[in-house]
Amino acid sequence: MALTLYVDTARWRAHQKSVLDQFPGIVPVCKGNGYGFGHERLADEVTRFGSDILAVGTTYEAARIKDWFGGDLLVLTPFRRGEEPVPLPDRVIRSVSSVDGVHALVGARVVIECMSSMKRHGVKEEELGQLHAAIEDVRLEGFALHLPLDRMDGSDAVEEVIGWMDRLRAARLPLHTMFVSHLKAEELARLQQQFPQTRFRARIGTRLWLGDHEATQYRGAVLDVTRVSKGDRFGYRQQKVASDGWLVVVAGGTSHGVGLEAPKALHGVMPRAKGVARAGLATVNRNLAPFVWAGKQRWFAEPPHMQVSILFVPADAQELKVGDELVAHLRHTTTQFDRLVDR
Repeated sequence: MALTLYVDTARWRAHQKSVLDQFPGIVPVCKGNGYGFGHERLADEVTRFGSDILAVGTTYEAARIKDWFGGDLLVLTPFRRGEEPVPLPDRVIRSVSSVDGVHALVGARVVIECMSSMKRHGVKEEELGQLHAAIEDVRLEGFALHLPLDRMDGSDAVEEVIGWMDRLRAARLPLHTMFVSHLKAEELARLQQQFPQTRFRARIGTRLWLGDHEATQYRGAVLDVTRVSKGDRFGYRQQKVASDGWLVVVAGGTSHGVGLEAPKALHGVMPRAKGVARAGLATVNRNLAPFVWAGKQRWFAEPPHMQVSILFVPADAQELKVGDELVAHLRHTTTQFDRLVDR
């Protein structure tokens, strides 16, 4: 009995192909928990569709995945002096976001990150003049721009990239390759047309692996079903049941990421109102579970345990049986499955 990730493999791979066709020279990204699929599975997929490069989040991820993928590995987290050294093969490319970092990586293959409107990290315009001497001692693979997902000010992503291309060209720095993130296919095509001598390579993870929501589904297996009456006590804290129904033990707990929710940026009155309502219910121990039964998302009876969750299903709902599976609306990047099943 497990929390299972079901994958409609043909549909999932058809979506991958549609993204690959839209973004020639794509740099697939495999970081964190492998977008819910795991590093080994995504390394196999990247090998299958023939990419020459795979981007990972950290040097530790590169060390783990190097035995599963034989091409170049681009580490997205920028190098910092004093970081713990991790033994890595020469095919690993390091991202660098400072002139000092470039100086420290003599002989290494590097991608230099420029400071975008994300304002997260990157070399600034006034530092470009210092890069000439620094890049003589490294193998420069290109420059990179990590762009924001939303542009609340109405600015143009393409114009931001063009601005950096002009700055790099004015500083007489090589423009053979530019790595970019969060551009639409048509935006990438505009850039390629305007700068035919530069190869633009889109780093894509979420859109590639999770862009077709219908291709994957989490389900938790029902392990036990216990009928309860209003007032019965249950669970670790011996709370009282509010009404007649069933306590349903389902595979999927905190070790799987159940109950873990990343903060969301809310825009508009309605999403904010719903957020306030959820917070209010939580103060009286009413928390909606990600598990669905008979078309409704059900409530946690108590906070999820390490490997299972206990749900309350009211008496007027269809009765569950041990072995049934409940669809679970879980975030791929925070979920660890027990097993993956290709269909």
